[in-house]
Amino acid sequence: MSERFYRFLVKDASRLYPSSDRFARHFAAGKLGGDPVFRHLLESGLVPDRSRVLDIGCGQGLLAALLECARRRHAGGDWPRDWPAPPLLADFHGIDLRDRDIDRARRALGQGARFTCADMREAGFGEADAVVILDVLHYVDFAAQEDVLRRVREALRGGGVLVLRVGAKSGTLRFRYTEWVDRVVMRLRGHRLARLWPRPLDEWERLLASLGFAVEPRWMSAGTPFANVLLVSRLPAPRAAPA
Repeated sequence: MSERFYRFLVKDASRLYPSSDRFARHFAAGKLGGDPVFRHLLESGLVPDRSRVLDIGCGQGLLAALLECARRRHAGGDWPRDWPAPPLLADFHGIDLRDRDIDRARRALGQGARFTCADMREAGFGEADAVVILDVLHYVDFAAQEDVLRRVREALRGGGVLVLRVGAKSGTLRFRYTEWVDRVVMRLRGHRLARLWPRPLDEWERLLASLGFAVEPRWMSAGTPFANVLLVSRLPAPRAAPA
């Protein structure tokens, strides 16, 4: 049931993009259907209900589209019994560097979400309860990574969650393939990066821990040849004021 349901949900989300933009529709269907992280976000309930979500490196707004269609399905009484209810969001703010992707996100979601065309190294993050960063931090140098994560920590209130996916650097063939695909994709998009900036898994964990996060790594490459790991990083809930 869940597999069949998710295929319908992916179809719903891809149809939010205009039929005239075949690339956006096909990309949405392929990415949402083939990348295990999106289904995992729904099945695991990682995005809290009533939360303010910040999606850094949002692309054409795939996560926002998926969450919107999940909310509609659930409201209509069509939802897997073994999945947590999808979140009803207080706000969704996506940030991406590519203006073409931001335009696509805005056309698909309308007033259902906010999207900003900006460099994550310079963009204002505001306040959030959940921050999602999928596969983008390794495109900037180590100092910039640390600055972005520090500002994410400042944006998150106590009890907030950062959902960060990275390629775990190692000497394995899986990681080398992951890095090669990254370079090809960036070249196809017109970017000429001198190098990428991946880190080993334990280094990512230490960096996040130094910012006050409790980190839970989850391997997130099932069904793919990539060396991807999801770092579910939580801040401690604020202490209740004494009576």
